[in-house]
Amino acid sequence: MADHAHDAPDPPDRARPERGPRIRARIRAAAPFAAGVLAVLVALAIYGTLVPSPHQLTQGEVNDSVARALASETPGPPLSQRVYAAVQASLVLIETKVPNGTGEPDGNLGTGVIVDTGGDILTSLHVVAGASSVDLTFADGTHSAAEVAVRQPENDIAVLKAAQPPGNLTPATLGDPNSVRVGSEAFVVGNPFGLYGSMSSGVVSGLDRSFRLPNGGPVLHGLFQVDAAVNPGNSGGPLLNRDGEVIGIVTALVNPTKEDVFIGIGLAVPIDVAGGAAGLPQY
Repeated sequence: MADHAHDAPDPPDRARPERGPRIRARIRAAAPFAAGVLAVLVALAIYGTLVPSPHQLTQGEVNDSVARALASETPGPPLSQRVYAAVQASLVLIETKVPNGTGEPDGNLGTGVIVDTGGDILTSLHVVAGASSVDLTFADGTHSAAEVAVRQPENDIAVLKAAQPPGNLTPATLGDPNSVRVGSEAFVVGNPFGLYGSMSSGVVSGLDRSFRLPNGGPVLHGLFQVDAAVNPGNSGGPLLNRDGEVIGIVTALVNPTKEDVFIGIGLAVPIDVAGGAAGLPQY
C-alpha cells in the first residue's frame, strides 16, 4: 500500500514589532522643532510686512542728491572783497588847505594808511606839501587834525601824526615787496575824487619804473607800475597784494595829456622804501 506523503505544517508567524507607535513617537519628538521653524518663518513674514526693506537708490536719485547739495553750498566771498576787508579799518581820508595867494585856500584830497600801533600814517608828501592845515577822517568816523612828522621828498613820502587818534587804532598788515612780479594781482584802495573807501583792481604791469614829479619835483626810482585805476585822491593810499597786505604807497598816475585822469598806468613806492620813513623794519 503506497505511503501518502504528508505536507509539512506551516511554521508559526514570528512576532513583528508595531511600526505605528515608533512613527508617532518620532513625530512627537520632531514637533517642537517644526513648531520653532514655523514660528521663525511667521515672524520673518510679519517683520517683512511691518518693516519693508530699504529702498535701493537709483543713479538718477544719487545725481539729484549731489546736485541739491552743491546748489545749497554758499560760495565764499570773492578775493577782492577779502582784500578790502583786510585794509578798510586802516584807511584814512586826508583833507588839506593850501594857501594860493587869493585869500581863499585851495582844498586838496588824499589818502593815508595806518601802519603801526603808534598811529603812524603813511601818505604821499605831495598830498600835504605846503598845507596850512591837515585834517583826517578815520574808518570809524573819528575826525582829527594832524601834523607832518616826517618828510622824505626823495621818495614822495610823509608820515602823519593825528592830534586826537581814535581809541582803537587798526594798523594794516605789511607785505613783502620783494615777492612782487609782473602779473601779480594788485588792488588800490583810497578816496578818488573824495569818494571814500573806493577800490580798484588789476595787476602789477611793470617793475623798477622811474617818474619825475610835476612842477620840478624829484625823480622817483624803483616804482611799481599797476593798471588798477588811480585818480586824484588815491595818492598816498595803499597798494595791496592778494592777501590784503600793503606792498606800496600810491604816488602818481601817468597821463601823456594834461588831463589829471587815469588812462592805464599808476605808480607806487614799494612799502619797504616808504616804511623806512616811519622807522619800519626792512625786508
